Amino acid sequence: MAEFTHFNEEGRAKMVDVSDKPETARTALAHSSITVSKEIYDKINNHEMKKGDVLAVAQVAGVMAAKKTWDLIPMCHPIPLTGVNISFSWEKTEQEQVQLHIAAAVKTKGNTGVEMEALTAASACALTVYDMCKAVDKGMVIGPTYLVEKTGGKNGDFKRTEQFR
Repeated sequence: MAEFTHFNEEGRAKMVDVSDKPETARTALAHSSITVSKEIYDKINNHEMKKGDVLAVAQVAGVMAAKKTWDLIPMCHPIPLTGVNISFSWEKTEQEQVQLHIAAAVKTKGNTGVEMEALTAASACALTVYDMCKAVDKGMVIGPTYLVEKTGGKNGDFKRTEQFR
């Protein structure tokens, strides 16, 4: 089982030892989205949701999720993050719905990457929007969620050429 880095000699899962990897600047950008009704879009933008400022709460949830990724994903290392930035943009669809695009950018200087932290942050933002708006309409759709790009590390940089909407 030597070719599998996440298994020990007994074939059981293990956290990979990254102590010998060089410390480098690493970044990751992830995207998620949630499609909502025009009514939810209007309520969010007019600050009329009963649970409060949806995007502000979602932004905090994303930052918190990035910081706690190692608690949620079993083989992730606890990483000292140096930055987390969440941004939002709206796009109207053809079916009287609106899609909220979520971008989660995460940075560190360390010996393992932050792709999972960015993906977790983007996902938590979408889930928080759903939670705060479900009383108005449970028909919201989350996704797709994907890694847009990452930098640093021995495997080099990655940049997705196709963007999903």
